[in-house]
Amino acid sequence: MASEPGAAGSGGKRESRTGRNLPIAIGVGCALGALVLLSLYTVKEIFLGVLVVFLFFGMRELTDAFKSRDIRVPFIPLATGMVATPVVAYIWGPTATIAAVSLTVLAMLMARMTEGSDGYVRDVAAGAFVAVYLVLMGGIVALLMRPDDGDHRTVVFIAVTVASDIGGYFAGSFLGRHKMAPTISPKKTWEGFTGSAVTCMLVGGWLVWWLLDGGQAWQGVLVGLAAVVTATVGDLIESMIKRDLGIKDMGTLLPGHGGVMDRLDSLVATAPVVWLLLELFVPS
Repeated sequence: MASEPGAAGSGGKRESRTGRNLPIAIGVGCALGALVLLSLYTVKEIFLGVLVVFLFFGMRELTDAFKSRDIRVPFIPLATGMVATPVVAYIWGPTATIAAVSLTVLAMLMARMTEGSDGYVRDVAAGAFVAVYLVLMGGIVALLMRPDDGDHRTVVFIAVTVASDIGGYFAGSFLGRHKMAPTISPKKTWEGFTGSAVTCMLVGGWLVWWLLDGGQAWQGVLVGLAAVVTATVGDLIESMIKRDLGIKDMGTLLPGHGGVMDRLDSLVATAPVVWLLLELFVPS
């Protein structure tokens, strides 16, 4: 059970009511943010490599978690697609992205055939889920960073998603009373969601106006409003996955945060919506 604010956790460490070691979580979050900004604003291709590495680790966590239910997806074709799709998306655009994801799914279907028919549908269905959930989303983030102002677009995408997490965390911690989805994620409250929405809209309105040529504040507010919905849904989706698999966190790679997928869940759900809205509002 999560500790109350200010309560001492195991070993005397201070933990938040969500169970996080807050100082460590903040430190890791700041380090990740610095890595993102440094790579985006020096050589964008470095960020592309960072993206692939994080998605690869996330995919490894997810496929390992599936094994707890005896679901064994073909890892090699999915890993190959995970590396290739963002690269071809960045170089050749949307058509190449669709082709890369389709070929990844086909290769996964073929590879699983070598292990016999027992559990085939179960395993390939999980593999197709991974292909859409992570491989396709990796390609979409690469499309987001492809234009000349892709560094700014990517910052908008990441910032509004992080704003949802931060705004929801503080509003939920201090004001949270009414449970949002108690059977899925008991700690989520409507007050936290409201805090997420306000923070997302403020950050989105400011950054779209400030960073994107021709971008208007009202457009950024709409991007933020859409992002708070998708970020919250993305978090709930992973909560459903973890409940079904009977695990608390996807991994332990990021101290204070859990696994890589515990940080990517909101991002992968938000990426396609932010990409689409920015293409509509501020065509590249």
